[in-house]
Amino acid sequence: MTRDLSRLLRPKTIAVVGGGAWCQQVILQSQNMGFQGAVWAVHPKAIEVAGLPAYPTLEALPAAPDAVFIGINRHATIETVKLLSEMGAGGAVCFASGFAEAFAEDETGGDLQAELVSAAGDMPILGPNCYGFVNALDGALLWPDQHGCSRVESGVAILTQSSNISINLTMQQRGLPIAYMVTCGNMAQSTQAQIASALIDDPRVTAVGLHIEGFKDLRDWEQLAAKAHAKGVPLVAIKVGASEQAQQATISHTASLAGSDAGAQAFLNRLGIPRLTALPDLLETLKLLHCYGPLPDTKIASISCSGGEASLIADMAVDSALTFPELSTRQQTQLRGALGPMVALNNPLDYHTYVWRDEVAMAQAWAGMTGDEIAMTYSIVDYPTTDATDWTCATNAALHVRSETGARFGVVASLPELMPSDVADQLMAGGVVPMMGLREALAATEAAASVRAPISDPVCLPGETEGLPETMTEADSKHALMQHGVPVPQNRSVQGCAQISAAIAELHHPFAIKGVGLAHKSEHAAVRLKVMPDEVAQVAKEIGTREVLIEEMITGTVAELLIGVIRDPAHGFVLTLGAGGVLTEILRDTTSLLIPARPEDIRTALEALGIAPLLAGYRGQPPANIDAILAAVMGVQSYVLENADTVSEVEINPLLCTADRAVAVDALIRKA
Repeated sequence: MTRDLSRLLRPKTIAVVGGGAWCQQVILQSQNMGFQGAVWAVHPKAIEVAGLPAYPTLEALPAAPDAVFIGINRHATIETVKLLSEMGAGGAVCFASGFAEAFAEDETGGDLQAELVSAAGDMPILGPNCYGFVNALDGALLWPDQHGCSRVESGVAILTQSSNISINLTMQQRGLPIAYMVTCGNMAQSTQAQIASALIDDPRVTAVGLHIEGFKDLRDWEQLAAKAHAKGVPLVAIKVGASEQAQQATISHTASLAGSDAGAQAFLNRLGIPRLTALPDLLETLKLLHCYGPLPDTKIASISCSGGEASLIADMAVDSALTFPELSTRQQTQLRGALGPMVALNNPLDYHTYVWRDEVAMAQAWAGMTGDEIAMTYSIVDYPTTDATDWTCATNAALHVRSETGARFGVVASLPELMPSDVADQLMAGGVVPMMGLREALAATEAAASVRAPISDPVCLPGETEGLPETMTEADSKHALMQHGVPVPQNRSVQGCAQISAAIAELHHPFAIKGVGLAHKSEHAAVRLKVMPDEVAQVAKEIGTREVLIEEMITGTVAELLIGVIRDPAHGFVLTLGAGGVLTEILRDTTSLLIPARPEDIRTALEALGIAPLLAGYRGQPPANIDAILAAVMGVQSYVLENADTVSEVEINPLLCTADRAVAVDALIRKA
């Protein structure tokens, strides 16, 4: 159930329940932010709280408040929430802790949280164990501590699952206008995705940054991504922590290769939400998105007055998706006119200091590095921490470039401390992005170019299973996958000489002989290849298992692939594609998607693998049949979708890829 959070987040009236220091701080911060609505203090005994006259009860208030900060103990919080819900209040922030997050210390915490949700009914609540929010657009806040926000007319929203991280982020001095800072706490009722959805209903919000510890309801996130894309509000995220993956036993390569975080990454990719790993990168990305929105591509240009900086930014971009296009004829003409014959024209460009202090010439040169073919142009400028008077020309030149060309333009300091906060504010006011740190700027640029439309198909959610899954035999696994269109070699499972003789007569040699009942057959020397008919009986005896699988060998192999699926309760079914064969876990060349995956996304994933050149035809070798590989992957996906309630794990390793087909020569299925 999605509740209306608009009254809570954009209130006209605020009530504060409690008289402690936290509650007094909420009142004082509201006054400091210039909140124009009414603020009411509620306390059963105090005459006043933080200079405001106190009402003895909630019922004594002039009206049902829009937003309420509840700063009392957890048991009294439940009673207060119930009364507010009955009064028709707009919503509440539950500051108290000791609920589900304290279950390890207090087993009653989970029960209390359930009582809290029940007491709230249809009224939205944030928390419990939650700091609340700052609305810097309207000066409205339920925030019991210091913060560094100031009033803005538009800006980004930041939503975190950590109150301490939220406090720290409000203190940024990077020129980033923060419209909302919201904490989620335990998310007992309103999920993070639902809160974010309410934030983007405000047209003054330009982008949303998310600090995510775990996804709670995948359907909420899918709806959020679709809504944000439709509204043109980009989302970016830091995802921390490892998902709880259903690796009941790591008997397959997929379970160890996919890792606990693969599902989270695949889900963010599916939602079109770029993922960052550091808070500075998040802030710089939000700054870039606030100014220009998502970037059309990863083509950038850099200009600096130092060859060292030009080389540095070029080297730092090597392992990213960012590229430095060669200068066009138009750019070269404009640059030559501004810089003269002494400067070698390149991208990145070292323009030396010939035009320093000449704002007109500087602007002309910097403008020459912009253009329709460039997604983002950066001028590297490091302002000294002593006297930056002589660097005013750089600020003015950057502002002139933006006003005259309308191009996406940024001034980036190689170190964050070399961009003064007042200069950052001045640049932002003129539409120029002040970027603090070369690494941070590149990370932000790559992320801003990675915003995508979400995939509309919902992820397949695993069913609830009971008991430990059982492993099917290789023959049974192959037969089940074959029913969904996955090609497998002709094979026979046999016991004893008579069955071996019959199988040899029906199949074409040479053969692959495999022991049945072993998870990792190669580790037990239980796989023999290129076996001729007269050798089969002896090889079967040497393998030593009661039953062996005899199958026709596949020739003309171009590459070996792994196709694996793991049930991940937090994210659905994780489909992993990678280099297959006996070196799978050494190469660790994999990529992951969520089911259902589209054929075009599977093709893109295959092209991103390190062994992609083998699939394309390497050094004169024939290319693999990509359509056949896609058909095999889609067959595995079809099996999983049909058995979503029971399947735990599926793996083909290897899928032998030839010039005309793709054949699963080893398969594993685990089902409840």
